[in-house]
Formats: sequence, C-alpha cells, structure tokens
Amino acid sequence: MAANDDGIAGETSGLKIVTNLSVVFLVVLWLIPTIGLLVSSFRDRDAISSSGWWNAPFATEQNFAASAEGEFRQTPEGWVLEGNVFGEDGSGEVISFGGRRSEPNAFAPGTTGELVRGRTLTVETNGDYVYVDPDEEQPSRNPTVYFGTKVPPSFSTENYETILASAGMDVAFINTLTVTIPATIIPILVAAFAAYALAWMDFPGRGVLIAVVVGLLVVPLQLALVPMLTFHNTIGIGQSFYGIWFAHTAFGLPLAVYLLRNYMVGLPRDIIESAKVDGATDFQVFTKIVLPLSFPALASFAIFQFLWTWNDLLVAKVFLPSNSESWVMTVKIADDLLGSRGGDWGILAAAAFVSIAVPLLVFFTMQRYLVRGLLAGSVK
Repeated sequence: MAANDDGIAGETSGLKIVTNLSVVFLVVLWLIPTIGLLVSSFRDRDAISSSGWWNAPFATEQNFAASAEGEFRQTPEGWVLEGNVFGEDGSGEVISFGGRRSEPNAFAPGTTGELVRGRTLTVETNGDYVYVDPDEEQPSRNPTVYFGTKVPPSFSTENYETILASAGMDVAFINTLTVTIPATIIPILVAAFAAYALAWMDFPGRGVLIAVVVGLLVVPLQLALVPMLTFHNTIGIGQSFYGIWFAHTAFGLPLAVYLLRNYMVGLPRDIIESAKVDGATDFQVFTKIVLPLSFPALASFAIFQFLWTWNDLLVAKVFLPSNSESWVMTVKIADDLLGSRGGDWGILAAAAFVSIAVPLLVFFTMQRYLVRGLLAGSVK
C-alpha cells in the first residue's frame, strides 16, 4: 500500500513539474515579441536595420558614407586627396571600406582598393584615407568613401519624443478613449440585464434565445460590416462615434451574455429564492445580489472588450470618418506613421508600444478576475 502511495505521489510531482515548465514556456513565448518591441523602440533606425533586438547590448557593424573633405594636391602619381572618414576627431575603427555604395565592404583596412578608371583608395584602421586620381585634369568633385565600423550600443527616448510630439497623436489618444470606454461599458450593461433574465427568469422562448446567443458567437464580424454600415446610414448615424459604439456593442454582446449567464446560473439559488420570499423584485435581486456577486465575470469581459476595442483597426476604419480629426491610435499608426515613416522601425515600435501601454495597464490591474470569470459555470 505504501509503495502505491509513493508511486502516486511521484506521478503527481512529475505532472506538476511538466505543468509548471509548460506555463513558463508559454509565458516566455508570449513575452518575446513584447520585449523585442520595447527594446527596438529605444534604438535608432540604423541599429535596427543592422542587427536584431537581441544584439542590442552589443556593438553592431554598420555601414556609413563619408564625403571626402579637403583640397586635391597634384603629385607624380596623380591628384591626391587625404583625410579621415571620422572627421577632425578621428575617433573610430574601420573594419572594411569600399568605393561604391553597392560594395561598401569590398576591401580590408590598410589595403589599396582598385576603383574605376585607375583610381585607388586606401583606408587605414584609424580612418585615414588616401584617394588617388591619375587623370591629368583636377577632379571636379570630391569622392564619397564608404566604410564599415562597429557602433557601440546606444539607447534613447528620441523615438518616444517624436511620437508624443507628432501632430495629431494626442487627438488620436483622446479619440481612442472616447471609442473604447463607452464601447466597453454599454455591452456590459445590456448583457448583464439579458444574462440575468436568461439565468433566473422563466418566460417562453428562453431556450431558443440561449441557443441564438451561442450561435452568434461563431458569426464572423466581417459578414456584418456592410449591412450594419448600411443600417447606420439609413437611421442617420452613418460613420460617427455613435455608429462605432453600436457596432462594438453588437459584436461584443454574444460573448458577454454567454459569459455572464453561465456565471449567474452558478450563483447559490437559496440566496435568490430567499430574497424573493422576502418580497424583493427581480430588479432588486439583480442590483442588490446578483450584480455584486457577478463582479469577477463582469471584470473578465471588461478586460477582453477593452483590449479588443482599443486594438481594433477594421471596425474603426469602417465606422469612423476618414478625416484625421476622428482617427484612433491604430488608424493613426496605420495610415499616417506607417505611410510616412514606413522604413523607420524605431518610430513604429515606439508608436506600437505607446498603443499597447494602456491595455497592458488595464490587464495587469484586473487580471486577478480573469481566470475566475473565464471559469464561470464550468463546474457546479
């Protein structure tokens, strides 16, 4: 009997270790993109282009172009130009150089590179260069020297300063709050009343309504975009904040009703029946007993609805006016920053992280209610 108990204990311990390792793996897997986004938001454009964010703590190899300064002097070998690619201070180390933009790393430092038309270029490790042009006539313009060097890691808040000072970003932030807060509160209020009716009130067709709610969970919202916009134009709200509030409410109601109804069904029946025996109306039972006890489920749905609405792009593009005064942050990033700064990944990373900062704050503030709300009604 003792051996059997030891075996069971050993098996439980093994499963616990596997479970813990699996949770840690999933957490790390989800954190990697966020960490990468955060690190990239503090790097400049050249550093992001030259190496991945995981190399941010180390020196990176980057290519530069320096316009040769100074005056040519005539020698028996031809016209000679000397200088330093790092400027007057001469601080830096050249690891490769070239005479063309397409081949910036063609030669090793200290060697003489053969260029077109008999021209030569020599660049030392400390950046000193000698350019020789064998033509009889003095060159009309100074050449460009392309070289590679190791740049030490550097982090700054310049990307965030650019984003926060960007024209219209403050308006986009206010617009996002204007859309998100009502679009989170309205479906919770409507769904709470509906969930109580479906859970504790007897009326004809209740089972059919529950089946309809479950069926609406699998309907893609893309199918309803055009019909809903047409309906909005018909009743006169068109593309406006009223329209996007109603759209998010309609898209969020099925899950809200399903989640809250499952939670309310699991509440102790004795409490509700005792309140009704004492003369409480359904409205009083709902507001005084059911609603306070259902706070974990309400908070759970609020987290999901807030995240979906804040990060939404498709619904905002359809149900909001196209002028910049009505842009939310996702539209601002997609239509403005991504178009004007499509190659500046540092700016885009900073904009994306600013956009997810508020949802992260909401999630970590209310995450203790998430599991309790999601498990609502799963056990009796």
